[in-house]
Amino acid sequence: MLDFILVRAIFVVIFGAAAAYFRPQGGSWWISASVGALIAIAGIIIETRIARASLKRLIGIAAGVCTGLICAALISVVLGRISSEDSSTLHFVQVVCLLLCVYMGAVTGAAKGELLNLGALGGVFGTETDPRQDHKVLDTSVIIDGRIADIAETGFLDGVLVVPQFVLHELQMVADSADSMKRNRGRRGLDVLQRIQKMSNIRVRIVLEDFPQVREVDMKLIELAKLYNCKIVTNDFNLNKVAHLRGVEVLNINELANALKPIVLPGEMMRVFILKEGKEYNQGVAYLDDGTMVVVDNARRMISKTIDISVTSVLQTTAGKMIFGKYDERAQAAPQTPAVERAERPARREQAVGEG
Repeated sequence: MLDFILVRAIFVVIFGAAAAYFRPQGGSWWISASVGALIAIAGIIIETRIARASLKRLIGIAAGVCTGLICAALISVVLGRISSEDSSTLHFVQVVCLLLCVYMGAVTGAAKGELLNLGALGGVFGTETDPRQDHKVLDTSVIIDGRIADIAETGFLDGVLVVPQFVLHELQMVADSADSMKRNRGRRGLDVLQRIQKMSNIRVRIVLEDFPQVREVDMKLIELAKLYNCKIVTNDFNLNKVAHLRGVEVLNINELANALKPIVLPGEMMRVFILKEGKEYNQGVAYLDDGTMVVVDNARRMISKTIDISVTSVLQTTAGKMIFGKYDERAQAAPQTPAVERAERPARREQAVGEG
């Protein structure tokens, strides 16, 4: 990155020095140098925008500009034939037609260039892919949450994780908060980023793109995802909805966690630890390892004990999954034949028959 900045700075200096030496307008040297430097800076800005564009869009822009030049040339020839006088008005109209045709051709080509199927051309064009398709933008909430590091460590998340500078600034503000709880959450988020940076299968990229005209961090994330043509990784419900409305794909950690919860069917047996009393009469509440709440009837007296229950129903809510079960005290008190003894009984009977 520093090498690119150095090369661009040298380019601006050389362009300004050349303009000051030749003085194309015949003015003072410092005015010519300033104009030359401004032209070089404009070229650098155009170069950075072109570098972000895909090959399809570049081909579309080139085709549109060529088409616009041809149309402008034809219009200039017609205007020159119609008008017998070589006036400044004619030249002005020709220049306006040239600029309009080139501009409309470039814009139309850029918009329609994404419809090109380069794979059908084969060769070099067939292997062209968007280098930012594997980029994923992280928001502040998913970094503080911390589960993104566990997911990345398992290998299910690869590519480049993009962390915007404004997200780092927000994390730093949370870490420097006067509230001890917020301060701990912010520091945990910074620790999570350091942990991800040390992983060999993940690359973390800090980007400096900002959108001063946008105030909300969530909207900045959406604009950045549109710019990079990538997805947002979050666990924020509101950001998830707004991003979908804006046409940006989202990877929601909470939806992934809900999808990975074990499937339980009514009638199955479960062993749970009754943690506390439920809201209804004679209910107990337990939690699975993934945080799923289990509401158990007839388990109020079994608090702080591990019991076997029978699942009666499963309720899927927006917040997650809830399991309802029932504890049968009489079934637990009844003597049960161990599984090993039940398996040995047929063998004993076959042995007795053989001896008889």
